[in-house]
Amino acid sequence: MEIAGRTFLVSGGASGLGAACVRALAAAGGNVVIADLNQPAGERLAAELGPGARFAPTDVADDASVQAAVDLAMRTFGALHGSIQCAGIALAEKVHGKDGPNPLDGFLKTIQVNLVGTYNVVRLASSAMLHNEPNASGERGVLVNTASVAAFDGQIGQSAYTASKGGVAAMTLPLARELARHGIRVM
Repeated sequence: MEIAGRTFLVSGGASGLGAACVRALAAAGGNVVIADLNQPAGERLAAELGPGARFAPTDVADDASVQAAVDLAMRTFGALHGSIQCAGIALAEKVHGKDGPNPLDGFLKTIQVNLVGTYNVVRLASSAMLHNEPNASGERGVLVNTASVAAFDGQIGQSAYTASKGGVAAMTLPLARELARHGIRVM
């Protein structure tokens, strides 16, 4: 996909891999919506990159929050052409701690953010992309999911993270098959 003049949403875009993606897209002439919970970092990055970047405070596991980020892209730049799902957390916690089984909350939150959040961004971003006019090769948009080698080779204490990233890896091919007919690539 041509990046220049196109608009991209990057979840988890205020730091780490997400921020690197935001900077690369902006350097290639793309417009970027930085979707992240870290408002100070997101606003600083948007200010650094100038008028082609906007920050949207976003909880990827919340429908309204993600929809607001997609709406910001549409309202500000007229379309959404790509989305990179980088938002994630990495909880390091064994099944059993000193006092017995660890609480379920950490596992659930990791699945909610990393797996459900990825799916949530994919479904709402792709819905916006369905309205794009296809380019000369029939493409309307692209979705890039971020998994990890941990999806296939998790370490002790990574049960939640490994399960979440394994889920991201596992759902990417079915999503690609489903959205290909609409000209939306998923990888």
